[in-house]
Amino acid sequence: MYACSFSGTVLGIDGMIVSVETDIANGLPQFDLVGLGGSAVKEARDRVRAALRNAGYDYPMQRITVNLAPADQRKEGSGFDLAIAFGILLASKQILPRPERILILGELALDGSLRPVPGVLPILLEATKAGFTHVILPEANAAEAHLVEIIVLPAANLTEAVQYWKEGLQPKNPQAAASASTRTSQAPVTPQAPDFAHVYGQRFVKRGLEIAAAGFHNVILVGPPGCGKTLLATCLPGIMPKMTTDESYEVTKIYSIAGQLKREGGLIQERPFRAPHHTITATALIGGGAQIPRPGECSLSHGGILFLDEMPEFSRHVLEVLRQPLEAGIVTIGRAKQVFSFPARFLLIGSCNPCPCGFF
Repeated sequence: MYACSFSGTVLGIDGMIVSVETDIANGLPQFDLVGLGGSAVKEARDRVRAALRNAGYDYPMQRITVNLAPADQRKEGSGFDLAIAFGILLASKQILPRPERILILGELALDGSLRPVPGVLPILLEATKAGFTHVILPEANAAEAHLVEIIVLPAANLTEAVQYWKEGLQPKNPQAAASASTRTSQAPVTPQAPDFAHVYGQRFVKRGLEIAAAGFHNVILVGPPGCGKTLLATCLPGIMPKMTTDESYEVTKIYSIAGQLKREGGLIQERPFRAPHHTITATALIGGGAQIPRPGECSLSHGGILFLDEMPEFSRHVLEVLRQPLEAGIVTIGRAKQVFSFPARFLLIGSCNPCPCGFF
């Protein structure tokens, strides 16, 4: 028996819809998972088997074949678990197909509960373009999902997800979902950031930083230890212009892919401020990875500030990789089968002492 469900993954900073095709045939019990999946994807067979049994569903003792299409694209992550489980339930006729276009995301624990997955926002943005109307996903990803115009069905476990499917795909509490959507569209409450008003003196430096913020110019601060270089750099986001809606969505997508988006937060509306340690590697700064690259500090600071404290302590190779993003505002990472691009338009601030002892 054949069945098909839909899930998604991330390529670069964009989402990609994945068709999870499931076939159950007579033969010795076996679970084959094909479609160029990574290690976490291949391990889904064990998670799905245990989750189905512990949630009270029948696991077919037959030959199960699951294909993740398109099969020529590399896929990483554990977000396909729930879609694979639904595919098995559909193919074994434990649940019936539905006419709606439904996206299914989530990682399964062995007891059937759902764990959150990164990259939900770009996946759902792509899903709405493809005509999907509903999404079933973990409760921890619900706030992020409400940023997109799609019917969100948050579930705590596999049983709740199947209930949505059987009972008409209706949210349990539409009023709560609407209020959550309104809440996430507003600016999140953040602690009071340092402000230039808290810095006494330093009028010359303040004037230079104001010009830098207005024109998005890079800055280097030179002075002895304790003169206020780090404090002034930390205060700079407070005088930069507010991000536009497009910038907020782009930055939020990057943080969602990197798994650094707060679960209860909405759109990121504060300009990022990243201050990596001088021992950072070139890959961590520029982005990368074995198969599917992930954004680095340059992309995480997109639209905001990348602060390199004690800049001369960074290795030469690490500083050299900043050349392309500083000139083009984008990071291009090539792999054998595909080239990935990440936005990386940031304001670079470096600080250093005038000499090794710091008091020249």
